[in-house]
Amino acid sequence: MSKQVRVRFAPSPTGPLHIGGVRTALFNYLFAKKHGGVFFLRVEDTDQNRFVPGAESYIMEALEWLGISPDETVGKNEKFGPYRQSERKPLYKQYADQLINSGWAYYAFDTPAALDAHRKKHEEEGKVFIYNHHNREKLDTSLVISADETVNRIANGEEYVIRFKTPVDETLHLHDIIRGDVKFETNLLDDKVLFKGDGMPTYHLANIVDDHLMATSHVIRGEEWLPSMPLHVLLYRAFGWEAPEFAHLPLILKPIGNGKLSKRDGDKLGFPVFPLEWETEEGLSSGYRENGFFPEAVINFLALLGWNDGTEKELFSLAELVASFDLNRVHKSGAKFDPEKNKWFNHQYLIKQNDEKLAKDFTPILAERGISVPEDLVVKIVSLIKERAHFVSEFWDLCDFFFVAPETYDEKAAKNWKEETPALMQELISVMENIGDFTSNTIETVVKDWMTKNEIGMGKVMQPFRLSLVGAPKGPHLFDIVEVLGKDETFKRLERAIATL
Repeated sequence: MSKQVRVRFAPSPTGPLHIGGVRTALFNYLFAKKHGGVFFLRVEDTDQNRFVPGAESYIMEALEWLGISPDETVGKNEKFGPYRQSERKPLYKQYADQLINSGWAYYAFDTPAALDAHRKKHEEEGKVFIYNHHNREKLDTSLVISADETVNRIANGEEYVIRFKTPVDETLHLHDIIRGDVKFETNLLDDKVLFKGDGMPTYHLANIVDDHLMATSHVIRGEEWLPSMPLHVLLYRAFGWEAPEFAHLPLILKPIGNGKLSKRDGDKLGFPVFPLEWETEEGLSSGYRENGFFPEAVINFLALLGWNDGTEKELFSLAELVASFDLNRVHKSGAKFDPEKNKWFNHQYLIKQNDEKLAKDFTPILAERGISVPEDLVVKIVSLIKERAHFVSEFWDLCDFFFVAPETYDEKAAKNWKEETPALMQELISVMENIGDFTSNTIETVVKDWMTKNEIGMGKVMQPFRLSLVGAPKGPHLFDIVEVLGKDETFKRLERAIATL
C-alpha cells in the first residue's frame, strides 16, 4: 500500500460495548497490524444526550482485556489529538461554514412542528416526506431567503441546522473492499443535518472531518453504515479531500431466527453479548470475562464470525490472525452467532493453559467452600479434569469428590452393587494394603493382576470401586483418583461403602 495504513475504531460512549463492536475493533486492529499500520480509537461523544458515565472507561478496559489496545487514543500517543470529539468542538464550525460558503450546504430554520406537519401531509397523500432537492427550496431555508435575512435570523437566536446540499440527478459508482462495486442514486438521498444550532456537529460531519484530519486510510465499520457511504464520499468531494477506502463488515446474526444479535437474545438464551459485565439500575448484564472466557478464545471466535483464511483451521493465536487476515476474505452475508461453539473455543484454550495457572484460578473457588489444600494437590487434580471442562467455574462439579467424601450414592450406579460386592471390596483393600509405591500405574497393575489371577470380571470390581470413591459414575481415570486420594482415604471410602450399601 502506497500510504501508511491508519484505521480507527470510533465508538460512542452510550453504554457497554456490544460484541459486534468488539469484532469491528478487532478487524481494524488485525488490518492495521497486518500492514504495519496504526490502530487508533476516537471517542465519538458529540451526542451529549446519550452520553453514559463510565462507558468510555469500559470500552478502554474491554479492549485492554482482549489484548487489542489502540496505538493512539485519549491520553495515549495523541499525535492527532484530541481523541475525544467533544474536545474537538471548535474545529467543526469552520468546516460547516466552509461548506456553506462553497454552496455544498445551507441553513434550515424549519421547526420540529413544521416538519411534522409536512410529514403528515405527505402521508395523507400516500407519499413519503424526504428533505432533499424536491422540497428544499420550498421550505424555510437559506436557499430561498436572502443572505441578510439569514444572518439576522441567526443573530436573533433563531434555531437552525446546517444541511448538506445533495447533488441532483447523479449516480454514484462507489467501491467497497468487501462488497465490491455499489451504486447510489443521489435523488433518493436526503439532505442530512451536518451541524446543529447548539454548536455541535452531527455524526456525519464530525466523522468525516476527524477521519481526514487524523489521516484515516481505511474505514472499516459495520454494515449498518453502508447507507451513509454516499453522503460521506460526497462530503470528501465537497471539501476537496481524498476519500479513504471503505469496507463494511457483515452483521452478527441471532443464534435462532433472523436479524441482528441483540442483548435480548443473550438474556433469552443465557449467554453474554458484552465483553465485560455492565451494571445499571435495571440490573447486571454479564460479560465474557466474568463468565470465565479467556480473552484469546473471545478473539478467536469473533475473528471467525464473517471471516476465514480459506482453510479448515479454527484455532488461531492473535499473531496468527494478524498474519492471515485479509479484508478480501471477509464475507458479505451475516454470520450466525453460536454460543455453544464459543464454549468449544474456550475449552480449546482451557486445555492449553498451564496447570499451575488454572490451579490458581480454581483456588478462590475452593476457598469459598472452606477448602484449603496444598497447591501441588490442586495442580494435580486440575490436570486430571481440565479435559472435561469448558470453564474453570465447572471444575468443582467435576472434582468435588477429591475434597469431600460421598455421603450418598447414585441410585442407578448402585444397582451394580451385588451380594458378592462387599467381599470383593474387602479383598480389594487387602490387595492394595501391601502396595508400597502407591501411584496410579502401580495400583492399576496390582489390582488388574489380582482380577486376572482370580478370574474376576472388570465390571464386578471397577464400577463398585468408582462408586465407593466418587459416589457416582463420573470422574477421570479411576487409578488416578486413587493415587490422589491416597491409601488411607481410599480405604476409608471403601469401608464406608461396604457398610452403607
